[in-house]
Amino acid sequence: MGLYFTASPASGQVVTEGPDSVIVPLPVADTAKADNTFFLDKWNRPAKAAFYSAVFPGGGQIYNKSYWKLPIIYGTVAVLGYYLIDNNNKYQDFRLAAIQRADSTDKYVSSPIYGINVSRGSQNIRFARDYYRRNRDLTILLSIGFYGLQIAEAYVHAYLKDFDVSEDLSLRVQPGLMRVPHATGYTPGLTLTLYTTSRPK
Repeated sequence: MGLYFTASPASGQVVTEGPDSVIVPLPVADTAKADNTFFLDKWNRPAKAAFYSAVFPGGGQIYNKSYWKLPIIYGTVAVLGYYLIDNNNKYQDFRLAAIQRADSTDKYVSSPIYGINVSRGSQNIRFARDYYRRNRDLTILLSIGFYGLQIAEAYVHAYLKDFDVSEDLSLRVQPGLMRVPHATGYTPGLTLTLYTTSRPK
């Protein structure tokens, strides 16, 4: 048995800097471009959908082309807006009526707010004031919750839209050796492998 070695000659060239030489600067990596690329990679479809819904309710659904969801969103916004305004107006009316009733003078008798509540007792006025205030605050909380819900829905829908949800199923059966507990050696058997793939669109 012999060992063979091959060698190839190497040559070099020394260039000295003369009076007419030009120094060409080496290119520097564009870090700003790399950072922008990283940002754009992160700014994907789900993030855009969530951003549009945050700026304008229903914007993410429009971006996802889920137009059938818009009547649900805007209908809910209209209902919540109506109850918010109505409960707030009634709360302000009964709050002012309670203030006027506590004044214990007759200077508010001609007031339209006090006039429609003049037959009510002070306790009933305070009860109505607190009732509409609670309803107003509850409507505000529901509005905030629905605002966050439509953002989350747009994000999840856009995330699932990036994938082919129709699964490509395949089953592979092949012989194999399996190790049985409390036994020496291996036992022949069959291996069943189920493959599910979701291909990006």
